[in-house]
Formats: sequence, structure tokens, C-alpha cells
Amino acid sequence: MSTNESGGQQPLLTFQIITDTHVTADPSHEYNLNFERALHDLALHAQGSSGIMHIGDITDHGFPEEYEEVQRILQLHQASLPEIRYTLGNHDVGLGHWESRLAMYTSRMGMPGPYHDHWIGGYHFIFLGTEEGLPTFCNLSVEQLRWLDRKLGERAAADRELGWQVANPPELAGQTVVEHGSGKRPVSSQAFDYNAAQEQPVFLFLHQPLKDTVAGSLESQEWYGVTQDKELRAILSKYPQTLLFTGHTHWELEVGNTMYPGNGETATMFNAASVAYLWTNADEHKTGSQGYYVEVYSDKVLVRGRDFTTGSWIESAQYEVVTPVNVRG
Repeated sequence: MSTNESGGQQPLLTFQIITDTHVTADPSHEYNLNFERALHDLALHAQGSSGIMHIGDITDHGFPEEYEEVQRILQLHQASLPEIRYTLGNHDVGLGHWESRLAMYTSRMGMPGPYHDHWIGGYHFIFLGTEEGLPTFCNLSVEQLRWLDRKLGERAAADRELGWQVANPPELAGQTVVEHGSGKRPVSSQAFDYNAAQEQPVFLFLHQPLKDTVAGSLESQEWYGVTQDKELRAILSKYPQTLLFTGHTHWELEVGNTMYPGNGETATMFNAASVAYLWTNADEHKTGSQGYYVEVYSDKVLVRGRDFTTGSWIESAQYEVVTPVNVRG
């Protein structure tokens, strides 16, 4: 869905974000009905989308019958939905035997493992996930963090090679073929812009937020949850063009710190609320279902809060991240 609020300019790419669906084995449960309603909204308004990104807690307990219910609900709108990509939540794998819960997640949701990445429409989408079945926190291995560091720098590294080939072109009639994901895209040497490519936004997804960043992650609220908080921050400080989306807290999008500005020093971070139910600054449960529609332009990213219950925009949760960000140094 393009809102066309950018002076008539059409987005280069659109995608949607949902999280914390907490599907149960009961088809009539409120959470299941909210998931159905959210998918109905997406089926109606996400035409031309490059994908839906689910940030975890797909199920309420990680039970086989819950995954069966997820598949039933998905099939209701499958023909009208773009591809959905997932990451792990603590409810999916933290409440039982780690290996069997991980195998259930990968086999039922078609994901390759706890972490994975995709090039979509020339933009990098990276999904992180716990490698241990902890009750609420995530545990990111040294290997995963090193992988993330490499992946966040992948575009810059690829474009350095592309820049060299442009300066020293092979016999390709003025084009250089750069492989992104499963496809090969010819790039005109005249169109190559090394600095712009370096500063292009990268979209990162992790279920748990870093401490004292977005809504619900304050120390007093207790819904942060990255064991390697310091290590992940150190990596993100090298790539301030990153937009990090997290779930876990369920905090409603209307609160003031839904977005944590990176200010050119770290990633810009967003709390993505929840499809199943919401939480408030009064530390109270709230009935509701929310998520994001995202539009990517050449000079900015629009992140638009959506109320799936009413099928309306959340006016206080409309964000614009100007790109390129102010990269230090």
C-alpha cells in the first residue's frame, strides 16, 4: 500500500511488520481472531508489497497444534498475501526442549534457522534470533554476532568490488552484474554511486529490544532482553544506517518512545507493538492489535503505525527516517 504522501513520488519498495501473534490451539481465541483480522487488513492494503516481516512469538507456547492453527489462518488469505518471513520469539522456543522447539519452528515456518538474511528489491533484510531456549531473553552466539557484522557491511563490501569493476570494466557492454539473493541484477556503470550505496538503509529484525531504548525496554519496565546487549550495541554503532525493529514488549504504538532515534551514532529502533494484545505505560493489558506499513524512498523511509482492529492509521505513530543518515567520520 502506497500512501502517496511524498509529493506524488512512488516508493521504491514497501513491506509490512507484525509481531507477537501468540496463536493458540483454539480457533476462537482472541489472539487467533486478531491474527486473522491483521492478515485481512494486509491482504486488502499490501498490494505490491515485497513481504511481511514477523518478529517472533508466532505461537503462544510453541506447540504443534498451535503451528497447525497458524497454517490454517495463513491459508485463509494465502493467495492475497506477499511472502512472510519470520524470526524466533521466546514463546516459540523458550518453553520446552530447545532442539525440538527449534526444529518445529524451522519445519513449520520454512525458515533456515535462528538467523538468516535476504536481499529484497536491492535492500538487505536481516533476521536475528536466540540460539538458546531462554524464558524471556535471547542469547546471540559469538558466531551469530560475527555473521551480523559481516552482513551489515556486505553492501559496502559488494559495492567496493562493484566500484572497482566500474573503473576497470570487464567485457559486459557497460554493465556489471551484481548478485543479490537469488537473482542477478545488471547495474549500469553510469548509475553507480558508491557513497549512496554505503548509506542505504538496512532492515534488521530481532524479537527482544535492547535495554533502555524503545517502549517497554526501560529497566523499570523489565521487557528488554538481549543477553549480549553490549556486544550488539557495539556492532550497531558501526552501521547507523540500520533500522532495527523489535517486538516482545507489546507496548502500544501511541506512547512517546515507540521510536528510539539513532542520531547517526547507532541504529534507529522501533517497537512494533503486537497483533495479539497490547500493553500500556500504566503497566496494564489493553485489548488491541497493531503493526507497521513501511515505505522506502530514495531519500527517506516512512514507518506508519496501523491499527488492525479499526483498520486505520495511528496518527501519533507516523515516522520519517531521512536517508542517508548522518554517518560519523
